[in-house]
Amino acid sequence: MTHDATATPLFSRHRAYLRAVAEGRAEMTCSCEPDLYVDGLACCDQHTAHALAEQHLITHAHAGRPGQRVPAALTEDGAAALAA
Repeated sequence: MTHDATATPLFSRHRAYLRAVAEGRAEMTCSCEPDLYVDGLACCDQHTAHALAEQHLITHAHAGRPGQRVPAALTEDGAAALAA
């Protein structure tokens, strides 16, 4: 899947979240609307975090129990979006 730039433009907050994921500083909850945590703290804009997951820019690094936090990972599309 290729990131569709028309879906949601990437603003500075999107890029900051993607950088944190790329740097290994982020975790996501295992749920249908995953929450994002950076450096152990909940992100202030979960709407943006949900959008990144819905657009397949970030994902869980591995499976976990419902509600459990697991490392977040960039998808190929997420890495490409961050590099653009």
